[in-house]
Amino acid sequence: MENPIESNSDSELPTRLEVVFDQDAGHVRKSSLISADADAPRLSRRHADQRIDSACFVHALLEQPEALQLGRVSGENGTKGTTKSPFSQLGDYVPHVIQSRLLTKRQLSDMAWNVRALSKKLGSVKMKLNVRSVFILTKPQEQCLVLLTRQVTRWLLSKDRDQPYTIYVEKRLEDDEQFDAAGLHEEEASAKGRLKYWDLDLVKKKPQTFDFIVTLGGDGTVLYASWLFQQVVPPVLSFALGSLGFLTNFDFERYQSTLETAFRDGVTVSLRLRFECTIMRSRPRPNQVGQRDLVEELIGEESDDDTTHHPDKMFQILNDVVVDRGPNPSTHASPYP
Repeated sequence: MENPIESNSDSELPTRLEVVFDQDAGHVRKSSLISADADAPRLSRRHADQRIDSACFVHALLEQPEALQLGRVSGENGTKGTTKSPFSQLGDYVPHVIQSRLLTKRQLSDMAWNVRALSKKLGSVKMKLNVRSVFILTKPQEQCLVLLTRQVTRWLLSKDRDQPYTIYVEKRLEDDEQFDAAGLHEEEASAKGRLKYWDLDLVKKKPQTFDFIVTLGGDGTVLYASWLFQQVVPPVLSFALGSLGFLTNFDFERYQSTLETAFRDGVTVSLRLRFECTIMRSRPRPNQVGQRDLVEELIGEESDDDTTHHPDKMFQILNDVVVDRGPNPSTHASPYP
């Protein structure tokens, strides 16, 4: 995923977003996915209109740039527009109320079509963000990566950078001897007030504060970043420092040139589809007689009856999910005469 929290003022939020359309990169093979209502293989007007109401937030950025005051670049000689980042318009992010969203087959087909079309368009888009705050996520419980985290942090905090970045590292590193936060402030006097620390509560309440995510680890670290950012997800750039590297495309040895290029020239975004999983809790019935049919309650005639179950928690899943049935998953009661 080649992409791009305690904030006390709006000045730390990004103020510019530049989108560049590469005319030559949009030519790909004909899509093999055909919409249920489409008579031709090309995107129908109905699907283009439905993007506005799609759950994919980026659709609004690509199809209605005037709504967010995005500037488009047409060709190499086009005029570059300057704009506020979409994250800056979110204000104080408030997680939405948990509500189960059971989709029909038609809705799933439409969503798959929209995601496919969006992914195709993102392949020809280079996003130039005015990055000011960088979120660094280090592989948990890997003490050998602490020194590398310090190395990247010091480089980003250096006065030699194009602009003063605000760097967020995990809270546990604040008192870590190897990270040596006090030493960082002594080595980089200009870093005062720009080295901050994030925790789970900060990420949950203010995810829009971060402009860019840098992960140091393997695929598990990228999945951990997806779990941390359940709704708003900044662009993620991953350096390969773990055992698996299917999602980590960048070599850490060249981290300086990689980050400079990303911040200066922009990044091409690769869209990743996530599943939204809802945990349903059963509502007790005072006059219940006999066993209840779970399938009937969830997808049968009683599926629209909110008295049987209620949504408890929702999770955005990038790659996989493990369902734990408890310490005794195979235990059951058997009546004997």
